[in-house]
Amino acid sequence: MSKQPQGLSRRDVLKLAATATVSAGLAGAPLGVAAHDQQAAQAGANSWPFELPDLPYAEDALEPYIDARTMGIHHGKHHAGYTAKLNAALEGSEMVDMSIEDILADLDSVPAAIRIAVRNNGGGYANHSLFWQIMSPDGGGEPGGALADAVNSAFGSFGEFQTAFAAAAGGVFGSGWAWLVADAGALSISTTPNQDTPLMQGLTPILGIDVWEHAYYLHYQNRRADYIAAFFNVINWDKVGELYAAG
Repeated sequence: MSKQPQGLSRRDVLKLAATATVSAGLAGAPLGVAAHDQQAAQAGANSWPFELPDLPYAEDALEPYIDARTMGIHHGKHHAGYTAKLNAALEGSEMVDMSIEDILADLDSVPAAIRIAVRNNGGGYANHSLFWQIMSPDGGGEPGGALADAVNSAFGSFGEFQTAFAAAAGGVFGSGWAWLVADAGALSISTTPNQDTPLMQGLTPILGIDVWEHAYYLHYQNRRADYIAAFFNVINWDKVGELYAAG
């Protein structure tokens, strides 16, 4: 039987989405130039040609929260498509020796002819490479250690973090992501449209939820709030803590 994360129901998520005031995205912000070795490792291959990373669990491992059919299409079709299109865009360019993090952190340096393709597909590649890692069939619960302290410092409590994160995810208009990001150890929540990423601001994403319809529609249809509530049951807080410590 599916469980709701402590302190957060579908009704809570719907109310939060309706009143969310979190910024709709980072697309208009200045692009950063920071790069992180840990992020390069989490995205698979460190330079062109980029490789589709394997899922760290079976396609059905996150059921009943994320179904096997959605996982198979999401990874094997969508993420694979971003990977192939990113490689095609970069082929023959001077950027083939750069990590995806370095590329996304300085998009102004990407040739104009391929910049949109690199932004969209490079973002999709990096975002999904992180997404698979921060979920686990043994996930859920709450963070511990230094990450728990940082969450409490930034949001007051884990419950208040859940509320704010769900509001951000529910409030994304159309397609995009909601993120927990670290900046010099300080945590904050942000959203990005489409496949944009906090890497474009020089921030370190340590947790993200994909709210494109392809991430949930087969199972949840238009019930994004149910998907967001279910997501808390599969968050791999150990991995998120590792990313926080490394960032």
